[in-house]
Amino acid sequence: MAQNDDNLLKKIAGHAKEYGFIFPSSEIYDGLGAAYDYGQNGSELKNNIKEYWWKAMVQMNENIVGIDASIFMHPTTWKASGHVDAFNDPLIDNKDSKKRYRADVLIEDYVAKLEAKINKEVAKGEKRFGDSFDKEQFLATNPNVLRNKTKIDEINNRLGKGLEEGDLGDIKALIEELGIADPVSGSKNWTDVRQFNLMFSTELGSVADGASKIYLRPETAQGIFVNFLNVQKTGRMKIPFGIAQIGKAFRNEIIARQFIFRMREFEQMEMQFFVKPGEEMQWYETWKEKRIAWHKALGLGEVNYRFHDHINLAHYANAAADIQFNFPMGFKELEGIHSRTDFDLKAHEEYSGKKLQFFDPAENKSYVPYVVETSIGLDRMFLAVLSSSYTEETLEDGSERTVMKIPAALAPYKVAILPLLRKDGLPEKAREILSDLQFDFNCQYDEKDAIGKRYRRQDAIGTPYCITVDHQTLEDNTVTIRDRDDLGQIRVRIDELHDQLTKTTSLNNLLRKL
Repeated sequence: MAQNDDNLLKKIAGHAKEYGFIFPSSEIYDGLGAAYDYGQNGSELKNNIKEYWWKAMVQMNENIVGIDASIFMHPTTWKASGHVDAFNDPLIDNKDSKKRYRADVLIEDYVAKLEAKINKEVAKGEKRFGDSFDKEQFLATNPNVLRNKTKIDEINNRLGKGLEEGDLGDIKALIEELGIADPVSGSKNWTDVRQFNLMFSTELGSVADGASKIYLRPETAQGIFVNFLNVQKTGRMKIPFGIAQIGKAFRNEIIARQFIFRMREFEQMEMQFFVKPGEEMQWYETWKEKRIAWHKALGLGEVNYRFHDHINLAHYANAAADIQFNFPMGFKELEGIHSRTDFDLKAHEEYSGKKLQFFDPAENKSYVPYVVETSIGLDRMFLAVLSSSYTEETLEDGSERTVMKIPAALAPYKVAILPLLRKDGLPEKAREILSDLQFDFNCQYDEKDAIGKRYRRQDAIGTPYCITVDHQTLEDNTVTIRDRDDLGQIRVRIDELHDQLTKTTSLNNLLRKL
């Protein structure tokens, strides 16, 4: 996958629309910025990603349970969590282009260019020295690499300090010193950096005058924290235990861009793991390992993942790392693992006046647990699957195809049933097979156009297998199964289809790798 490949991202967005994965929201009214609708194939893929996460997180862990909390919460929730006072982005405007940007993202993009220079030096070294190339030694000794590494560290440290201390003047000074220009106009005529709160507010109540101001939740985690005692007591949960949730969150992103990577309405898959104070770092490392294993089991390419430790820790954290994925626009955050300490429960205790503690019978005392969080953006996960699966191929006969090599367990449809012709009893036999398989597999039936065209349609939506029903099927009850990825075809008895498809498309195959 190419880094910073805007053309690839445009192709993926175009393909996603053409084949029913993602549509721009309200398109007949010229759309709404940074809002998207999941189409018929997109909603299937999205549900399969959710199921993989939920089963791995809840079903496979006896000490983790799931909830579904309300989007609307008491407004004091967001005062306690720090979102009212601290949920801000540092924004900067270009006076010439009138475009607005996140100041930290402009600097991070500049750092990404320096990282690309290091990667270029490494590629040159690999080409020059071949098998004798020692990458670690090269990175530790090459003067160009060392110079760029030093510059990256200096920039990151200064940015981290500026964000932590709220020194917006120094962040602007850093942008000017680095000569960062507006990506659109090339202008370096910047305003001062200002903070902007990202929460959407609305009114609760039937009469506007008597209504109280509430917020659309900017994250799903607080719904878990305020239900800590409800779940612990009703589920008789013992520390350590986790509470998982999949749900919508809303952020008034000023800079919403890069297709579904950054949206104003998005979905999160989060798990808060409650632990004994003092054991949080051990669990933090454990969950980092567990989460990267979940990603790698999909086979999207191990080189496409890396950990990135946070320089600027959130107000609630004592350790934080991102799992970054190599999207078409480079390595970006896919999932966060955070050690949130006891900040959340203590804050809710203070603001609510209710005790949110766990009584430990072994120690005969109560304490506020510490929390280790895993939080993944479902829409970003969807984009990771799309971008790693999108493949343009030239076949042996010189023809070309666009194929979505989506992991079989996540594919919207597992199998397509295709009668070779629309006559001679073949459609009837094909529908007989469909009726049997659709109890356990999401299937498509297609009898329109030549068989080659139908194969291409299934390739484009990522269907792993096509079953072709031909005249031989009527004689010996066998069908042809075509494999999406290697285009291989084999004859299989109809009564063996169920087992064959289960073996290759079941989510259990992924879960057993964990």
